[in-house]
Amino acid sequence: MQPFSLLTKVKFFNQDLHLVSLPGKVKIGNQEWLTENLNVDHFRNGDIIPEAKSDEDWGKAGDLRQPAWCYYDNNPENGITYGKLYNWNAVNDRRGLAPKGWHIPSEKEFRILIEKESKDGNALKEVNQGSGNGLGTNKSGFSALLAGYRHYHGWFIDLGDRTNFWSSTENRPLYAANLTLIDWDGYINLFSDHVRFGYSVRCVRD
Repeated sequence: MQPFSLLTKVKFFNQDLHLVSLPGKVKIGNQEWLTENLNVDHFRNGDIIPEAKSDEDWGKAGDLRQPAWCYYDNNPENGITYGKLYNWNAVNDRRGLAPKGWHIPSEKEFRILIEKESKDGNALKEVNQGSGNGLGTNKSGFSALLAGYRHYHGWFIDLGDRTNFWSSTENRPLYAANLTLIDWDGYINLFSDHVRFGYSVRCVRD
């Protein structure tokens, strides 16, 4: 599957304010997931989500608990394939990051997904994402890409080697749960990381 294929997009109005593109969908067990990473720069109510390019701007947004997004390496070409990276403040914003009818998965919802795929991270990765024991099969249809992430200090790390998906669950102050997949193994797990990290976002049906 080619990321952001025109064949998989469906147009809809987001709160009747902004015309955006809804990626493809896949049913996994009783859950329905979007098959591409979120790539929006407005909240559901139409408010703009600030882009943070410099390390200083990224760190400042985290310090002030403000939402922010970026492209990996601040390169829009990466956004075409991998979508945007968001800090958790954007994920948790009451104005709504997910499209209407969808939401950011909770830690519990990620655990259901993990158990449904028998803890096989390769089943969640797009075909040929990863290597060796971590080569993706995409048996689930989830089509995860190893999109890398942004460190809380602002550095970009691990494109092609790792991906993290934010959950909506803050499990202790300033730390939120996220699902992690890596290049070299079929490992899949949930970690808790600082809300200043920039991670990918997937949505699940309400």
